[in-house]
Amino acid sequence: MFKNIIFLICLLFFNLSNLHAEINKNAEFIFKIQLAKKPTTRPQTVAYIPGEKKYYIADGGLAARGSSYEPPMSKSLVHTYDEKGNYIESTRPGFDNRSIYYNEKSFKLETITYNVSTAAGFAPMTGIFSLNLDKKGLLTGDSEIISQPIASFGSAGTMPTYDSKNNLYYAKQEKSNIVYVLEGKSKKLKKEIKLDYKTPNVMHHDVASHFIAYTGKVGEELILLDVDNKRFLVYDLNGKFKGASALPKSLKIRSQNHFNGLGYTLNGYYFLYLDSDGEHGSYHAYKVLN
Repeated sequence: MFKNIIFLICLLFFNLSNLHAEINKNAEFIFKIQLAKKPTTRPQTVAYIPGEKKYYIADGGLAARGSSYEPPMSKSLVHTYDEKGNYIESTRPGFDNRSIYYNEKSFKLETITYNVSTAAGFAPMTGIFSLNLDKKGLLTGDSEIISQPIASFGSAGTMPTYDSKNNLYYAKQEKSNIVYVLEGKSKKLKKEIKLDYKTPNVMHHDVASHFIAYTGKVGEELILLDVDNKRFLVYDLNGKFKGASALPKSLKIRSQNHFNGLGYTLNGYYFLYLDSDGEHGSYHAYKVLN
């Protein structure tokens, strides 16, 4: 009897967690992370580790050529903040980061570099890497390789998002409405999603070129930033447009947001970098789905 009750409770929670989310008509502003240090070049994506209650913001930036004395390591930093947005520290793992995320399967903070697909030619220090953390959840500066560059990621500048539950990557392809879905283990292309641009009346140059967020919400799994019209576009895994969530019309979104300064974290926040807010800019966190 007791086991049956436990099973029913688990089943209830499973069903509740998979209910369709409600799309906020207006994206709800939650808080902002004011950058304490000038980005190395441009900030890329944001990760959140629930157990550590910390945010990690990754910069991009190509590595120098290197020499016989120094390896070709990027000067790009990863910046750590607490859950309230207070700055803790910055670390140099040595990668030209494009996508940083927390892998709930491996329990590791991972980064995907620029040119993970080798579309721009082969370069050292490219691929997928785990970033080592100490007992306080701070980066040590050390890393481990997970995967060499894989051509199936497509565009050189793609900023893939990761689905830990199903072990899948979603890689938005530039200047198109195509999202590549890759198997996490083999890194092989599983399928292509063709996003409906006709219904929301957008073209590829209106929206984020390299990044699409994976939410984990059934039926509203993908969120794409419509930069030019200041709104979020929500899609399912078939590419069907499900609705839009508006951003404030007064928000100063730059053309660079087509290519970077975006992120989606495990606590359900879409992060948008605004370089005009503060000395070094800030990341604004929005809730698109309830």
